[in-house]
Amino acid sequence: MFRRAYKYLISAVMAIAPFSAAAQEPSLNIWEGTSCGAEVRLTPYLADGDSNTACIVCPGGSYFWLDTKTEGVGVAEWLRSNGISAFVLEYRVGGIAGFITHYRLLARGNRYPDMLQDVQRSIQLVRENADRFNIDPDRLGVMGFSAGGHLTAMSGMFFDSGVLSLVGLLPEVSLRPDFIAPIYPVVSLVDRSVHKRSRRGLLGEGRAISREMKDSLSLERHARPDMPPVYLMNCVDDPVVDCRNSELLDSALTAVGVPHRYVRFETGGHGFGATASKTTAEAITWKEDFLNWLSKLFR
Repeated sequence: MFRRAYKYLISAVMAIAPFSAAAQEPSLNIWEGTSCGAEVRLTPYLADGDSNTACIVCPGGSYFWLDTKTEGVGVAEWLRSNGISAFVLEYRVGGIAGFITHYRLLARGNRYPDMLQDVQRSIQLVRENADRFNIDPDRLGVMGFSAGGHLTAMSGMFFDSGVLSLVGLLPEVSLRPDFIAPIYPVVSLVDRSVHKRSRRGLLGEGRAISREMKDSLSLERHARPDMPPVYLMNCVDDPVVDCRNSELLDSALTAVGVPHRYVRFETGGHGFGATASKTTAEAITWKEDFLNWLSKLFR
């Protein structure tokens, strides 16, 4: 019995070790020293070299939880291994209690614009500390998955929304990313392809899910010509987020002339991040395709 327990303990330690040792710097509480009062962690995975391209990574999870392993750490390690410094953002979400219950009918909890504030604050901090992180502040992007893809697209559309002023911050650096990469993203909050769980996680309960709020955060309605370049990917057989979400965003970007690349795979599913074993041989080629797109963007 003791030997079996010891074996399991060693296996658990070995499984955890690669993730705990991966970050080159400790995580930061992005709201420390501000009036916000929240604790939101941003964890750097810094590539070797100087003046690196950098990317803030937003895991998915329906705006209720975060897949920090597959769509956070796994993605950050892949980016870092390719010379791109990554920062995994554990942005505010509705939480398991918010998913199981409807307590946000009585208490505010986490909801929009908290998530947008978190990603904008992260952009601010990374740009202000570019020398410390050895990154180029003019090559800073945002990548996100599923609901994190919705947040990523918001960062490219609403960078001048002023939501940080709600917590007393007026950044001197630009909050516009230099590129965004929404991967199998939630996009619409009004179309029949809507992912209702993500909409509820983002907006809250009851009257908070108003027609006005759904319209204001349906991203296919808010594409703008001065957005950063976009890398967009999804799979037709996605069983979670209807593939029409990405099609709507592609059409909206095309209509206003935003430089973008839309890659659609027939197979691949959902929730695989940069992990080949969780998708098809077809879909995992997005990683190489994205790196090629990015290298052309900044050459």
